Amino acid sequence: MEERTAEDAQAGKATGSVGRLLAFAGPRRALTYLGCALAAVSMIVSFGPYVCIWFAARDLIAVAPDWKEATSIAVYGWWALGFAVASIALYFAGLMCTHLAAFRCASNMRKRATEHLMHTSLGYFDNHASGALRRVVDGCALETEGLLAHKLPDTAGSIAMIIGMLALFFIFDWRLGVACLVPVAVSLACMFYMMGGRGMDFMTRYMESLVKMNKTGTEYVRGIPVVKVFQQTVHSFRAFHDAIEEFTVLAQDYAVKWCQTPQSLSLTVISAAAVFLVPVAVLAVPGEHDIARFAANFAFYAIFSAVIPTAMTRVMFMSEAFQSAADAVNRVEGVLAAPVIEAPGNPCAPKDNSIRFDDVSFTYEGADEPALDHVSFDVPAGATVALVGPSGGGKTTAASLVPRFWDVSAGSVTVGGVDVRDVDPADLMGRVAFVFQANRLFSQSILENVRAARPDATRDEVLAALEAAQCGDILEKLPQGVDTVYGTDGTHLSGGEVQRLMLARAILKDAPIVVLDEATAFADPENEVKIQAAFKRLARSRDGAPRTVLMVAHRLSTVRNADKIVVLDQGRVAEQGTHEELLAAKGLYARMWADYERSVSWRITSTGSATERDEAEAQRAALAEGSVA
Repeated sequence: MEERTAEDAQAGKATGSVGRLLAFAGPRRALTYLGCALAAVSMIVSFGPYVCIWFAARDLIAVAPDWKEATSIAVYGWWALGFAVASIALYFAGLMCTHLAAFRCASNMRKRATEHLMHTSLGYFDNHASGALRRVVDGCALETEGLLAHKLPDTAGSIAMIIGMLALFFIFDWRLGVACLVPVAVSLACMFYMMGGRGMDFMTRYMESLVKMNKTGTEYVRGIPVVKVFQQTVHSFRAFHDAIEEFTVLAQDYAVKWCQTPQSLSLTVISAAAVFLVPVAVLAVPGEHDIARFAANFAFYAIFSAVIPTAMTRVMFMSEAFQSAADAVNRVEGVLAAPVIEAPGNPCAPKDNSIRFDDVSFTYEGADEPALDHVSFDVPAGATVALVGPSGGGKTTAASLVPRFWDVSAGSVTVGGVDVRDVDPADLMGRVAFVFQANRLFSQSILENVRAARPDATRDEVLAALEAAQCGDILEKLPQGVDTVYGTDGTHLSGGEVQRLMLARAILKDAPIVVLDEATAFADPENEVKIQAAFKRLARSRDGAPRTVLMVAHRLSTVRNADKIVVLDQGRVAEQGTHEELLAAKGLYARMWADYERSVSWRITSTGSATERDEAEAQRAALAEGSVA
């Protein structure tokens, strides 16, 4: 009883999902209802040729063997042709309606999901892989498009077909009608067994497995260079390999262990529906007074039984489509439920470009320990403040709180004396330019990639920003210069070169506040020199006024001239001050600086005492652990 209730609840959810899905179609949902109605009428009309065949068979049997007496055969033939053409026309018109609604529904679903993601907190994308989001936004919309355009009108037609079949089964000869119902009943029982209970659970796990495989597949493709460098195979990328194995086992287990027997039985009985008529006819013939009429009825049911496999197959696909739609709409609604950056009711404008962290604590979702724990420091307007410390200390987390990639768990982050949560998000984004260690170029020209920071910028302004970011050598080697489309014809750039283009974006934006996160992470010595020169230009606006700069750095050479250095360790402020003050304090920063100086002078040699080699090995281990880098 409890299992039956659970199945009913699942069916209710599947049915309700269609209503939630149609809500995306807006006014065009009416076309879906019209298309389903036309498909149902088309299916009823398609029974016309079978009825005409019965009339023709009746007349022929009645006058046999004098076939010329059957004068109405041609009329029945024309009526059958008319019914067939009308059925096709009605079905075509119905599909036109449902396709118009389906395209609008899929389009609105993609637009709403994409628009919502545009307003979602940027930190959301750190926890949700791009492959999984693409699968939800694009893949789920594609699946629902097939449901609304084809499966839903086919479902309406199947329901009409079943109702029409039941009526025709009992109009001519109820005994032969019951015989035709036997395979229908057996097939429905098999479908309920496959689709109910475990079948519903399988569809949910099937969709989850597809999303997981899509996500890990995207990560694998991006990691192919690493796999090839180390001469590995797909088995080395454990996550992708396990996702494929999980999907394979899941599909095979469901198909072989759960569906093999009932599916085989269902296909067998519906394909041989005419066989069930034979024993009934044998038993019924001795008691028949009008053998000719009974023969005509038998011929009708034998021919009409060919419709049964079509009807039952549509019912089976209908159930699968409803399950897929339920899962798809749930996933899209999950994306639409992602937290967004809420605009305050009465936004306040910052008074200046200073930044203040006031007793800030922040914990990532699902984490046990806070990433930041009661952190407080100031970044005066026009000053450059650097965040340094061991890996995992909370530097990137602190920097991401300024442009509201995340909202603090406790305390406040203020810009110009105003809590960032009270600033209009558009205003806040307009005041802050950021350059991160992981950057992405679009498949557009270099000009448009840089212009993304300020779409209304002129070509000369973009070129000036590229020159200020020391990108002249990059443009010289590109075949079409600034008009070269990135990623085409083997046009690719190194990590350091991409960083300089990102700095050009920030320079072009001309925002009063700049957040730099590991901006020299992928730079070789030559690129680092040019990036440092670009930093100097970025630190001042076009009118020469100093910008407020908050920079995260692991290379201590980039921060020694900062106005203030804040050392973060395990989510807390360990110390803060200028380079000279921190060295004099002989604390964590002083130890990091000493390690940095040793690493700069470190060389690999083939000779030396065991003690020297041990010391070099210890320094190399320290570098690997990130205490210096």
